[in-house]
Amino acid sequence: GFMDEEGYLYVVDRIKDMVLRGGENVYCVEVESALFEHDSVKDCAVIGLPHDKLGEEVAAVIVPADGHGEHSEHEVLAHLKSRLAGFKVPSRVFWRQAELPRNATGKVLKKDLRDEYSK
Repeated sequence: GFMDEEGYLYVVDRIKDMVLRGGENVYCVEVESALFEHDSVKDCAVIGLPHDKLGEEVAAVIVPADGHGEHSEHEVLAHLKSRLAGFKVPSRVFWRQAELPRNATGKVLKKDLRDEYSK
């Protein structure tokens, strides 16, 4: 965030770490926390992707743990459905072998992921 000359504090970026899906707020960190509980998930990021009717849809980008892969998708979604409200469960899941893109401080570059998976 930043503060202007008049002392107003502006919070930037974290608000975008929320997906507005058909009027419902989905906080990415909540979905990511549930994903990290599953053995097949080594790393993950939850992002919002454009959707014609809902505005945005929830998508998960998952780096699988060793010995796991896309065959675990059904298990991962069942795991999420047992822990989250239905509208918070990702409607799209992307598996990638490459590490998630990060900045110098280790924060996941979600904008890069949105750009990559919106295509």
